[in-house]
Amino acid sequence: MARADCDPRYPETRMPELIAAPTRITAAGNKPKLIDEYVGRVTTGAHNISIAHMRSPAGWVEPGQRPEFDEYTVVLRGMLKVEHENGAIEVMAGQAIHTLAGEWIRYSTPGTDGAEYIAVCLPAFAPATVHRDAD
Repeated sequence: MARADCDPRYPETRMPELIAAPTRITAAGNKPKLIDEYVGRVTTGAHNISIAHMRSPAGWVEPGQRPEFDEYTVVLRGMLKVEHENGAIEVMAGQAIHTLAGEWIRYSTPGTDGAEYIAVCLPAFAPATVHRDAD
C-alpha cells in the first residue's frame, strides 16, 4: 500500500515504504549535473519534502534563484559555493548550509573536483517554485 493511501485514523494501515531507487532529474546549469531524487514530487509524490543526491562537475554553475522553499544541503565531497545577496559562502565536505525561502541564491562548484551533496527542500522542490533568474 502506498503511503498516500494510508489513513491516519487507522494506524494498522501504516507501514514503512521502501524507496527502491531514485528518479534521475534534469538539472539546470551550464554543464550536466546528476540529480537523483529519492523523495519528492516526482519519485514519491511528496509535496512537503524533497531529498536528492547531487553530483556536480567542476565549473558547474546554475542560474540564480529565489525559491519558495527552505533548502538544507550537506556536502559529502568537494566544495559547493553558495552566492547570496551579501556575498558568498564556500561549503566544504563535512559541512552543511541552510538557505531560506525567499532569499536570492546561486549554487556553483568552481573547484577542480566538483562536488557531491545531499539537498533537502521544505516544501518539496518544484520547477514552478524555484524562480530562476532569466538567462
